[in-house]
Amino acid sequence: MRFPQIIFGGGIVVLLVLLATPQRHPLRYNPSTEETVRGTVTDVREFYCPISGHEGTHLMLATKNGIVEVHVAPVNFLVTQRWDFSRGDQVEVSGSRILFHGHDALIARTIVRNDRTVALRDAGGKPMWLD
Repeated sequence: MRFPQIIFGGGIVVLLVLLATPQRHPLRYNPSTEETVRGTVTDVREFYCPISGHEGTHLMLATKNGIVEVHVAPVNFLVTQRWDFSRGDQVEVSGSRILFHGHDALIARTIVRNDRTVALRDAGGKPMWLD
């Protein structure tokens, strides 16, 4: 009759592990922290992003106030939008200011380069790639 006790104990362990595990997407877009910055792209990086949960494109943007990391969008979304970024690009980014790994960062909502704008999120911050 120890089988039900083992099952119950295992269920408790699984529940505790789930409760102790950090959320997958702890940082969300917050419209109240939205701002617009202008700058020059100094680096383009693609890596798994804990904010989007995908392989994402990230820009290191040199602004008048220093370097800001911009969380752009999943790589595959940018491919479907026919957007890419290069070092030296002059861009204007509107997004939600966050603190990410101890550094200033933005979760981008829109990015303007030259006369072209890519919309990444709606006004409330919902990602366009979820539609």
